[in-house]
Amino acid sequence: MNAPQTIYLKDYTPPSHLVDTVELDIAIHRGFARVTARLAMRRNPASSASALRLDGEELHLEALRLDGRSLPESAYQLDETSLTLADTPDAFVLETVVRIEPDKNTQLSGLYRSKDGYFTQCEAQGFRRITFYPDRPDVMAKFRCTLHADKASFPILLSNGNPVAQGEESGDGNEGRHWATWEDPFAKPAYLFACVAAKLDVLEDYYTTTSGRRVRCAVYVEPGKLDQCDHAIAALKKSMKWDEDVFGLEMDLEHYMIVAVGDFNMGAMENKGLNIFNTKYVLARPDTATDTDYQNIDRVVAHEYFHNWTGNRVTCRDWFQLSLKEGLTVFRDQNFGMDVHSAGVTRIQEVRTLRAAQYPEDAGPMAHPIRPASYAEINNFYTATVYEKGAEVIRMIYTLIGKQAFRKGMDLYFARHDGQAVCCEDFVAAMQDASGLDLTQFQRWYNQAGTPRLVVKSEFDAAAKRYTLTVTQQYPATPYEERMASEGLPQERGPYHLPLVIGLLDAAGKELPLRLAGEAAVQGTQRVLTVREDTQTFVFEEITAEPVPSLLRGFSAPVILDYDYSEAALTHLMAHDTDAVNRWEAGQRLATGILMNGVRMLAAPRPTGWKEAPSDVEVGAATFLPTPWEPAWVPASYTSAIRSLLASAFTPGGDPALVAEALVLPSETYLAEQMEVVDPDAIHAARLALRQHLAQALRADFEAAYARLAIHGPYSPDGEQAGKRALRNVCLGYLAELGDEASNALVVSHYEQAANMTDTMAALGALANLDIAARHTALDSFYTRWKAEALVVDKWLQVQSTSRLPTTTADVRALMAHEAFDIRNPNKVYSLVRAFCAANPKHFHAADGSGYRLAADVILQLDSMNPQVASRIARTFDRWRKFDDTRQGKAREQLERIRVHDGLSSDVAEVVGKALG
Repeated sequence: MNAPQTIYLKDYTPPSHLVDTVELDIAIHRGFARVTARLAMRRNPASSASALRLDGEELHLEALRLDGRSLPESAYQLDETSLTLADTPDAFVLETVVRIEPDKNTQLSGLYRSKDGYFTQCEAQGFRRITFYPDRPDVMAKFRCTLHADKASFPILLSNGNPVAQGEESGDGNEGRHWATWEDPFAKPAYLFACVAAKLDVLEDYYTTTSGRRVRCAVYVEPGKLDQCDHAIAALKKSMKWDEDVFGLEMDLEHYMIVAVGDFNMGAMENKGLNIFNTKYVLARPDTATDTDYQNIDRVVAHEYFHNWTGNRVTCRDWFQLSLKEGLTVFRDQNFGMDVHSAGVTRIQEVRTLRAAQYPEDAGPMAHPIRPASYAEINNFYTATVYEKGAEVIRMIYTLIGKQAFRKGMDLYFARHDGQAVCCEDFVAAMQDASGLDLTQFQRWYNQAGTPRLVVKSEFDAAAKRYTLTVTQQYPATPYEERMASEGLPQERGPYHLPLVIGLLDAAGKELPLRLAGEAAVQGTQRVLTVREDTQTFVFEEITAEPVPSLLRGFSAPVILDYDYSEAALTHLMAHDTDAVNRWEAGQRLATGILMNGVRMLAAPRPTGWKEAPSDVEVGAATFLPTPWEPAWVPASYTSAIRSLLASAFTPGGDPALVAEALVLPSETYLAEQMEVVDPDAIHAARLALRQHLAQALRADFEAAYARLAIHGPYSPDGEQAGKRALRNVCLGYLAELGDEASNALVVSHYEQAANMTDTMAALGALANLDIAARHTALDSFYTRWKAEALVVDKWLQVQSTSRLPTTTADVRALMAHEAFDIRNPNKVYSLVRAFCAANPKHFHAADGSGYRLAADVILQLDSMNPQVASRIARTFDRWRKFDDTRQGKAREQLERIRVHDGLSSDVAEVVGKALG
């Protein structure tokens, strides 16, 4: 195994040399590129190091000059990863000329070739694959870049900043070539450098800032795709306006450009003024993109634009501080999403994502705090913990200090650190100084791994009219602490500082006024309780009857809430809570309890508590084939609650989008995290049985809602239409579970009559789970129609890879040989293979090990060409120890097979090594 070298936060030292200016000359030729770099450098007075070490990978050095003088080989050391000069003047100009081969760069890091031209990806350490450089975020310089290429093949030449000159090449051998020079007036680290040489179409627009500056907004896409760009450019202008209104931050360049590329490891990249995007977060048209795609474009465009200040103008001192920019910017794009779309639905979706992706990470072998003490491979550090949990940490500060103080803290942060590379402590200090709240203890969130558990107990004293909440924190150690201890870095643990937002509801569902003991007056109906200790007690006075507590409103802290709610209390919250997140959460808790009962019964030797159903059952006028077992474990009260929930969408003020979210049962992955030993077959069967039971019991309700929610008129991705489509398609999904002739015909009709991709995919997803002839007809017709649209084909791949049919694993292997699949394209791999591993637990965790073998085969095939993508698939093995002995044995076998593979990348080696322990 290629064991990666561990990097420690404690070992940070300032760079030996600083770079003031960078002049890059990148000449692209057939089969290679020549890069000339002139670095104006000086010794860093904050460093005691004397030697100059420049990072470099897969670079062929052709020339090296210091202050114009060529250096002999004896004056430097060159190896596979660096160029070192033992002695340099205090200030000097270093010039290097290197030859690179971007056409062979399958890692898609550095400068690489895609279908339409050449593109870059430099975060985290891709710039060293372009030229020799001190490739670390605390080295900030002003860049000037000149690009040269064949004009007919690559008419668009772009880089960061503003264009300053362009022209035609002259001289022998330069016929048909052209050049362009771009200059960025702002100092930046190398990871924010970008350039593009390609044949692209461009959609332009302009935005006038608050101060009256006119900014050119441009979206560049592959030829023929301009009709799919309108939403992206509108999202960009919307983001610019929002950042001015909410944070007072203006765009600071004359040009802001987005370039979409089909071969991209990430979602998008915030390079200063020249964002490189995965096409899936730019291209949208009603017949090619779903409502979710439109919303994702809004959010990702906003995220990368917001990075212009939180990440670019103020950047990270080192990669340990990654959450400084990512957690903060995710928080900003979340708030943007809540303002632009449904606030409640947006927040629910964020909570669901956090619990599905980050909570298992917190409990798995790759557990780490949002700022860890060490890492081995930086590419593996772009995690849900750094991003999503990092955003929750920022949100807690916002909740604790309030909106006005948070804005004041942001202003102070920029005033102090604009143009600097800083640490997480610098952000927290600005918030503390702006608010006057001591956040010393709060910083444990940056250093402690794991998901805290809040155990809450209540007591009501009717005579004293007092209601008491006792809150106890639990924060058990994770594999991270064990790992750090083994590396000589024992981690102290202690109670967190967090906000617990609560309300109290009376028997009629009315919010009660809240006054804590010792307070002179009522302080409203919702309170932010500050929790700092292992155990704290909060006493509310003048409570005349025992209330139902609404705890952790808005998901005010990334914790597991442990409170013994009764079924009646959850039903009460589900019906009356004014907090959208807690209304949804009450339904999820009810469903989880019911499902876990079903899992326990199904996992038993005989399904005790179930009754065998007859061969057919009459429900009203409809006849259908039932499930193999009729679940007697579903309380009638739950079915009634779901009926009421569905009906609430059509009452005054009803929100179909919120109801749609509430009708989605907890995922199989979430349910697995609730078990000590996971039984994926029992989980799948119980969840399917509950869906079928609800479909049977509420068929008439679902059919009526489906008909009532039909939209007549042109498509719009706006919230009102999207909410109606979401609920209508949830109803369709339940009805599809009936599996009878009428329901199958409804799904086929929905597919055939769909006038937008949202409805098309809802029907195709349902058909993908049905073993009927119409399934194959629909899949074939869909591919025939859309095979020229890469992003639509990705949907076709994913809907098959996540099917529950027993042939799915074999189907995925067959699709890997299909013309639609290209293992070199990350989007294809994510849509087919990663979706199978991460979103199809029944088949990935098959008892015969077939899912594990498929994943290992792909990881080994990918590792040598794109280790970043390979490691992301390897992460789907993280929770293998939660399963039964048979599955553990199968998983271990494949992990060991990967570990001993010759030449394994450090990316995959770290993930597999930690998984195996």
